[in-house]
Amino acid sequence: MRVSRALILGFGLLLAACSGDDGIRQLSSNGEGPDEFRILPAKPLSVPKDFNALPTPTPGGANSTDVDPVGDAVVALGGSRKAANSTSIPGGDAGLVNYSGRLGRAENIRATVAADDAEFRKKRGRFTNIRIVKEDRYNEVYKKQHLNQYAEQDRWRRGGATTPAAPPNN
Repeated sequence: MRVSRALILGFGLLLAACSGDDGIRQLSSNGEGPDEFRILPAKPLSVPKDFNALPTPTPGGANSTDVDPVGDAVVALGGSRKAANSTSIPGGDAGLVNYSGRLGRAENIRATVAADDAEFRKKRGRFTNIRIVKEDRYNEVYKKQHLNQYAEQDRWRRGGATTPAAPPNN
């Protein structure tokens, strides 16, 4: 009886080790279904003031009921919808962009950071991917880099800085 339990446990660990998922925060399945978080409801239909002033329909183009979350946010914050949909840098922000890049900027920074992150996770050990149940590994991998909000708040208060309130420490 003991041998069969050990054999089953060993087989389960072997199967868990064979999973090739080395991602972080990968809790969902890789199925071919729609992503419910990318579905945006359309704006309500409305009757135009002048039917003769309607634009010519363009296949695949935008219409008045399409949702534009970025443009809506920019307009709500006082900007213009035209600037929100532009890929160029607005004139008022050119100085900020130039100043932030004064020491140089890497064009492929996202790929570089992703490669560095993958290398960091790989160095965490070869047995960290052995899991019987799929789980979120983000907190486990980056535990040493977590910031204790209560200790930081106390440190800043001891230094005389005014700090906002934090939730109670349970």
